[in-house]
Amino acid sequence: MENEHYGLTGRPFQLTPDPDFWFESATHRKAMAYLGYGLVLGEGFIVITGEVGAGKTTLVGHLLETIDPSRVEAIQLSSTLIRGEDVLVLLASAMGVMTTPTDRAHALTIIEDQLAARARAGKRLLIVVDEVQNMTIGAIEELRMISNFNSGSLPVVQFLLLGQPEFKETLASPLLEQLRQRVIASHHLTPMDQDEIQTYIEHRLSHVGWKGTPRIAADAPATIFRATDGVPRRVNLVMTRALLMAALEDSDEISARHIDAVVSDLSHEENDGRPSLGPKPEPETLARVQFTDDAVALDIAARVTMLEAQVAEQEAALRHVLNLLIDWVEGENTARRVPSSVA
Repeated sequence: MENEHYGLTGRPFQLTPDPDFWFESATHRKAMAYLGYGLVLGEGFIVITGEVGAGKTTLVGHLLETIDPSRVEAIQLSSTLIRGEDVLVLLASAMGVMTTPTDRAHALTIIEDQLAARARAGKRLLIVVDEVQNMTIGAIEELRMISNFNSGSLPVVQFLLLGQPEFKETLASPLLEQLRQRVIASHHLTPMDQDEIQTYIEHRLSHVGWKGTPRIAADAPATIFRATDGVPRRVNLVMTRALLMAALEDSDEISARHIDAVVSDLSHEENDGRPSLGPKPEPETLARVQFTDDAVALDIAARVTMLEAQVAEQEAALRHVLNLLIDWVEGENTARRVPSSVA
């Protein structure tokens, strides 16, 4: 409705990442510089982290549109609780191999053959792993092993790891020391600055045929920034509602009043439709909205499952060590008894 009302050709603030709406904020410009540097080197790992909605997926989509497919082939893995024994099978499948690996050694052979074939064709492979914070340390270590493959002295595979901020803590683990040494570029995507908000909004509107109506009132960007902290997806959510509200009013501008009303509605929805227990705040003192959706709930569940999997792996490793220790102690006792029995 709002798109037709203002003569727009599409949805300017859709929540689904779309590289066609690429906006080069300061932090995204820096990220692209690191990515370009890493791709020139052509080896090791590039790590990009950021909060939910910071624009990691859009960044990668834009990157993939800029690389030369005749020189670099990119494949993407979406990490949803991938364990060590699974990552090789998924990677072999992502390479287009129809044969299902029967074990780890078979999977490694398939992957090595595929990398060698690409090297002969003069190509490098860029493996993009999304939501890497959900991977177990064992799976991440498998990626490091694959990164060792080369053709003569030339690297043939490179990894781009995308994750939420907690992945930085995972990466700091002593168990990943060797992988850390292979990280050639790293960047954390921060939210947009307040002075980027209006440019961002007008950029997305212009992409769908915006002719200046509705205009963005001078008091709107600061209000949007306070409500969203400059996180792109949050800005999109607020602006989608504000655009609809302005259209219903047949208004030719989006002002701070619209933004405050949208933030109030979102806060009310997050409270399951119940009125706030405290007094309603004035528009200028509205606190930042904590946006929640099904994706956040799923992410929390995924993290819990990942932690359970890691605990299970640690317990299995501990049992293995204890069994070895028992075998060693029993062997020592047997060795001590043998001389006396012979005598």
